[in-house]
Amino acid sequence: MALESGSSGRCGSGWGGGFRCLMRRKQVDSHRVRAEGQQQLAKELNVPELVAIGVGSTVGAGVYVLVGTVAREHAGPALTISFLIAGIAAALSAFCYAELASRCPSAGSAYHYSYICVGEGVAWLIGWALVLEYTIGGSAVARGISPNLALFFGGPDSLPWILARHQLPWFNIIIDPCAAALVFIVTVLLCVGIKESSFAQGVVTVLNACVMIFVIIAGSYIGFQIGWVGYKVSDGYFPYGVNGILAGSATVFFAYIGFDTVASTAEEVKNPQRDLPLGIGVALAICCALYMAVSVVIVGLVPYFAMDPDTPISSAFAKHGMQWAMYVVTSGAILALCSTLMGSLLPQPRILMAMARDGLLPSFFSDVNKQTQVPVKSTIVTGICAAALAFAMDVSQLAGMVSVGTLLAFTIVAVSILILRYVPPDEVPLPPSMRESFRLNQECDAEKDRDLLGDGNCNISQTKDVIVVVESMKDPLIEKRQHRGKMDETKRRKIAAFSIGSVCVGVLILTSSASVTWLPFLPICIGCIIGIVLLLTGLGALSWIEQDDGRHSFGHSGGFTCPFVPVLPVMCILINTYLLINLGVDTWMRVGIWLLMGVLVYIFYGRTHSSLTDVVYVPVAQADEIYRSSSGYVS
Repeated sequence: MALESGSSGRCGSGWGGGFRCLMRRKQVDSHRVRAEGQQQLAKELNVPELVAIGVGSTVGAGVYVLVGTVAREHAGPALTISFLIAGIAAALSAFCYAELASRCPSAGSAYHYSYICVGEGVAWLIGWALVLEYTIGGSAVARGISPNLALFFGGPDSLPWILARHQLPWFNIIIDPCAAALVFIVTVLLCVGIKESSFAQGVVTVLNACVMIFVIIAGSYIGFQIGWVGYKVSDGYFPYGVNGILAGSATVFFAYIGFDTVASTAEEVKNPQRDLPLGIGVALAICCALYMAVSVVIVGLVPYFAMDPDTPISSAFAKHGMQWAMYVVTSGAILALCSTLMGSLLPQPRILMAMARDGLLPSFFSDVNKQTQVPVKSTIVTGICAAALAFAMDVSQLAGMVSVGTLLAFTIVAVSILILRYVPPDEVPLPPSMRESFRLNQECDAEKDRDLLGDGNCNISQTKDVIVVVESMKDPLIEKRQHRGKMDETKRRKIAAFSIGSVCVGVLILTSSASVTWLPFLPICIGCIIGIVLLLTGLGALSWIEQDDGRHSFGHSGGFTCPFVPVLPVMCILINTYLLINLGVDTWMRVGIWLLMGVLVYIFYGRTHSSLTDVVYVPVAQADEIYRSSSGYVS
């Protein structure tokens, strides 16, 4: 059979077959590989909408609390530097996201990128973890709105009875109808259309930004009047030293997660190569500027040790005779929570849709409404699950699980950048609709190989316009040179693959050793040395060898290019892995249960229903010719 020259996407039986399933990689979704009749999302977004989504998803109510907690316990007056360092760390991931989003502009975000660059197994776990992140994140945000809203009605328990929290008799459950109602409202808004929902989020985000600007301006006015007493403390600007600043940076880093929501809307962007990198970059820059400006003002109004850890901003104004500012700050917190709620519920339906398109979930989730051009069914399921959690469960203790999904996504996106640059996929899956073209292509090649002098001709009409030019090798020196070049390239790819693996293993050993404080000093030291050696060896090899020429034709060209490769992605992997390791045993036990459930779902459903089950993998150049000249080309 002619098809035997391409590798099959079937898993087979045994460990080898299972490993092939986990390593299956799909092609970049684009206009040429979309199945005919597959419903598309509406392309309605441009830079302003993307910035609104990014800022709205990132700037949550946490900033109104974090400034007090981190200043008191970690950074002191140097809180601004902690926000700056955290912003730089977040920018490392943002650069990686920007390149992949512009090269692979399709729904699914980190799940989509890892499926293309790493493999089906890792992609499934990332997608499954992101589903958990957005569900719990949305529920936790919704539960946080009602206490803030109650302040406008006179106190913590002053909401109208129908919206107030109640404890069910005989059950240790506190229900929150207000949180569930808000989730349903946002769900309906998301079902109306991406243009309408992004406009609403933009309005809420602008109002929240206005509150933060009020804090900055009014706080600066008070600061100049009182002489910025917060900066005149006897302990100096760095009361906790450099370690305190870095610990504060690790805490406030989670105030920056949210810009990945922009990447999840990639398929709905009018000009993704230009707008997605701009949207991600501008959103992150605005968030960092707002965070730093607010922190500069607040730590100057009140000495860090005298800050209220729960309401640092409103209490700072109250101490200087501006009691009414509490309502302004509370309004900002409510607006920030509402905007974050929309940002939490927006990406999950698109991730479910992407996974269903790939066959890993039932096709129910991939349905796109013809009128609104959004995945309405997935959005409704997401809304119902988030509303149920917000109504009946206090998910604050599960909030750490949100960070696992985000940090796993950040890490795998950085790894995908290294793979894209050094070992991009050299084989792509050929769908069943192209099988006949591939077979005829192989027959034509065989006929031409039999007649090196060119007397034999391949009938063009029989190949259905599949034209592949095969140059005969008449000069043995040319043939030898080309064979040698191919061997050199194979060697380079092997070195690059081992180097990327060395970096990942080294980072894991180093961060684990540095975080395990209960071991004796000597084992910790040995582990750190081994990790550093593996990390630097891999990084040095990647810096020494050349990047793959195939990266230029990977996906859509002409978009953003991540700078300082391989150093920047490696730094991103190191930072995110360290934060992952330090999330705590309880958090990892809960996430482990969820991931185990995901493994079972994949084994019993996704593995056998994957759209890559029946594909044949062929070299990239050959696939390009088949797609370009075949009558089955999808325009």
